[in-house]
Amino acid sequence: MTLRSVILGTGSALPRRRVDNAELAKTVDTSDEWIVARTGIRSRYIAGEGETTSSLAIAASKRALEAAGLPATDIDLIILATATPDQTFPASATTVQAGLGINDCVAFDVAAVCSGFLYAVTVADNMLRGGAAKTALVIGSETFSRILDWEDRTTCVLFGDGAGAIVLQAQETDAATGRGIIANRLHADGRHNGLLSVDGGPSTTGTVGKVRMKGQDVFRHAVVNLAQVMQEVLDDAGLSAADVDWVVPHQANARILDATARKLGLDPARVVVTVDRHANTSAASVPLALDVAVRDGRIKTGDLVVLEAMGGGFTWGACALRF
Repeated sequence: MTLRSVILGTGSALPRRRVDNAELAKTVDTSDEWIVARTGIRSRYIAGEGETTSSLAIAASKRALEAAGLPATDIDLIILATATPDQTFPASATTVQAGLGINDCVAFDVAAVCSGFLYAVTVADNMLRGGAAKTALVIGSETFSRILDWEDRTTCVLFGDGAGAIVLQAQETDAATGRGIIANRLHADGRHNGLLSVDGGPSTTGTVGKVRMKGQDVFRHAVVNLAQVMQEVLDDAGLSAADVDWVVPHQANARILDATARKLGLDPARVVVTVDRHANTSAASVPLALDVAVRDGRIKTGDLVVLEAMGGGFTWGACALRF
């Protein structure tokens, strides 16, 4: 037997407003054909008045807790991955904590952009297995629409808003066949800051800033880095690509998903794709896609699942788990 962090429930939340490419083309110099051909994106959800990173996170968390069959008061650790917190401080995780009616638990944010959820999962897994907590809520939530330059047509069409959450609990399980997280791998390379970043911040400009991206350069790095880290995590777990039931990737671009699958020899039918309906929701994209695949019945108890993501920084990571 071995101690592992087991996913007990998943949940997600989206803003009320859905914006398809045709509607976007009314205000941005673009077209449905142009966006679909380059990204595979057909729609995205945009946060409106009263919808914030924390409100979406709370809604996703409640659904994850309901799926897990646990009261919020069982949670003793909340880690929220986001690049768009409600405030510079305090951490939006503490707003989630209060919104769930939890009087006291460890709660903090993680900032690794699109890889943030993988970073948060890895931190939570280590804390659970190390005994610092028993049951964790790990969330990815973003309102990326509020840091987009809506006159930059090559970038603004790529992103959307949303949230996803999982409930993780430390449990003794069979080392060979038991459920839970088997292996994690994380990386970062700050030399590539200028390829995907926000041109502002409290310490530099005193403003929030807008997303800036050099798409072709990011694409090339993404395919290489994601294939590499997925192979690393499979090696760590003693598994091969053939053993994997489902890959839940960061939903950045359909072309990146296809290229990464080909590079690893993965069956594209085993890759969960939601980028067409949600666009790139940054740290929310992996848990949001995971929840979709769990709720529609694709991912079942006992399935071997690999999560992966790459984001600005660059940061990237992967996680192998038995659901």
